[in-house]
Amino acid sequence: MPRNLLVPFYDHPADRPDAWETLIAAAPLLYGVVLNPASGAGEAPDPAFAEAAARLREAEVPVLGYADTDYGRRPHADVVRDLLRHRDWYGADGAFLDQVATDPALLPHYRRLSVAARAAGARTLVLNHGAHPDPGYAELADLLVTFEGTWAAYPDVRAPEWTLGHPPERFCHLVYAAPPGARPTTSVHCAVPGEAPHPWGTLPHLLESAR
Repeated sequence: MPRNLLVPFYDHPADRPDAWETLIAAAPLLYGVVLNPASGAGEAPDPAFAEAAARLREAEVPVLGYADTDYGRRPHADVVRDLLRHRDWYGADGAFLDQVATDPALLPHYRRLSVAARAAGARTLVLNHGAHPDPGYAELADLLVTFEGTWAAYPDVRAPEWTLGHPPERFCHLVYAAPPGARPTTSVHCAVPGEAPHPWGTLPHLLESAR
């Protein structure tokens, strides 16, 4: 059974215990779960997130610590601090860098961040561009998120030719406001019913239908 669901689930475990139980029970389907206690690791450990992360790890699901990069504007040290806190507080064994630039001019910045993420213990590194980046980014991470947006906008997505030189499992689409039965075309994906401004407080349709 392929592990092809990358799930950003940003609701607190104490507020949505049943949903977290559903997520943990779906371990055989999960490429990874993005842990995001406070738009990052926060200022102090959160015991509920620590317990959820421990259970995911016990189920052999990669736990990806969320860190915002603000399209290259957030200082390197601040991003790395988030990654180290995720590792030390939640045992994160992966990293999910959000709001990643697509511009080739910022490749050196993100190359440094990818090296730092690996040094912080990230066995799985995901870059969320939300759009197709310069091909140079493909060498920096295990997975590139090349679409994040609504299902209504999704039919307009076209992959550039350079992506054909890479295995399909290197790319991911994150789709929200998606109807039941919606399936993104990438090998790794997530389609949720939630809408802006907080779409990632809902589970993927594939998991909701199994509850």
